[in-house]
Amino acid sequence: MNEICQRCGLPKPLCVCETIAKESQRIKVYTENKKFGKTSTFIEGLNQKEIDIREIAKRLKSELACGGTVKDGKIELQGDHKVKVKRSLVALGFAPDTID
Repeated sequence: MNEICQRCGLPKPLCVCETIAKESQRIKVYTENKKFGKTSTFIEGLNQKEIDIREIAKRLKSELACGGTVKDGKIELQGDHKVKVKRSLVALGFAPDTID
């Protein structure tokens, strides 16, 4: 038998909590120069309690063919991927007007 989500009251396969959370996030994407002139792209503003940040980081790293990590609630990707990250986040279901 299907389990029922505690937040929305729907069966787990039909749960819409993560979709609602994706639309209500305020995401900031920026680049920062690190040691030896290396550039890193940071994504912050994702709520760890509602969205699986590690899964999003894994998908972004695979799609952008780069390394990266999750630290302190931020996703850090190696290289300058600002434009590509914005497109990828929109494809993952985040609202385009909530991504800065």
